[in-house]
Amino acid sequence: MATAAVLRDVGGTPTIEEISLNPPGPGQVRVRLEATGVCHSDLSLATGTLKHAMPVVLGHEGAGRVVEVGEGVWDLDIGDPVVLNWAPPCRSCWYCENGEPYLCQRADQAWSRSHATLADGTPIYAGLGVGGFATETVVDETACIPLPDDIPLAEAALLGCAVLTGVGAVRNAAKVRKDQSVLVVGLGGVGLSAIQGARIAGAGRIIGVDPSPGKADLARRLGATDVLEPGPDLAKRVRALCDGRGADHAIECVGRADTIRSAWSSTRRGGHTTVVGIGGTDQQLTFTALEVYHFARTLSGCVYGSTDPAADIPFLLEQYRAGALDLGALVTSQISLDHVGEAFAQMRDGIGARTVVLLT
Repeated sequence: MATAAVLRDVGGTPTIEEISLNPPGPGQVRVRLEATGVCHSDLSLATGTLKHAMPVVLGHEGAGRVVEVGEGVWDLDIGDPVVLNWAPPCRSCWYCENGEPYLCQRADQAWSRSHATLADGTPIYAGLGVGGFATETVVDETACIPLPDDIPLAEAALLGCAVLTGVGAVRNAAKVRKDQSVLVVGLGGVGLSAIQGARIAGAGRIIGVDPSPGKADLARRLGATDVLEPGPDLAKRVRALCDGRGADHAIECVGRADTIRSAWSSTRRGGHTTVVGIGGTDQQLTFTALEVYHFARTLSGCVYGSTDPAADIPFLLEQYRAGALDLGALVTSQISLDHVGEAFAQMRDGIGARTVVLLT
């Protein structure tokens, strides 16, 4: 048995219930979770912006310890600390074999597989294959990235999504170079991670944009040189900070048509906008053919920071140990499992950076 925050219907509120986990099958492990971050993707799943089988245990940014292993699991032992990967690559599809494991065509197989049952026997699903808003979960061995024993799991949980995505967007997708200027739109957990990624990359001017003035001090602490509030004249203000040209790179972490367009308009001629935020199908962007030609800007999407967690998490741990990556500062609130619904409400209101659910 495990205790979980169960979402039974789209638009509903998670309720705390006891669930019966399936025993680990071949190649699977049972993990006792210690902490799970509350990600905007969880909110998108809860509201139906992203589709998922129901009822579901959301939460995909988790860390914990292995407590049981299934047949054929050789690389993990009971007691091992792990961070969970919500999109484990298969390593054999076309995308994986061509260096794009973050686009693996089989990564979502666990999303539609029941991992537990409710008290009445109803099958229940693990959100994005993880089901992190629970005391325990069952996942594939490939979803587990081993961690060193000295990394606090309440902080390591953020490596599973926010930090991988934000730093990866800067490092892998945008490929920001030393002394370039970077604009980050949206200063939640992902955006603040992108700020840190820009600093780690050696960027010169790093500009954060968010409507919440309360995030400005934290953004500056993590590496922003300037913090602006959004507005119709944002592109003009960004150009004034970037020698009249605009930013070399924009990292958009909101997922709305207006913020994507604003980020794109704030880059220089030949600049690059990387869209990290997940938007709905109702968000439509419009460009004229002339401006696409004239500005020669690049607009590209970015899934999971264009990362391979097995390779990128060790790099992030190196930065953490060197003091270049501050995980603790991203955690602006710690809550118990029964407050997940409240965390969603705060996220809608743009309050804080990352809320972490403590499960032990």
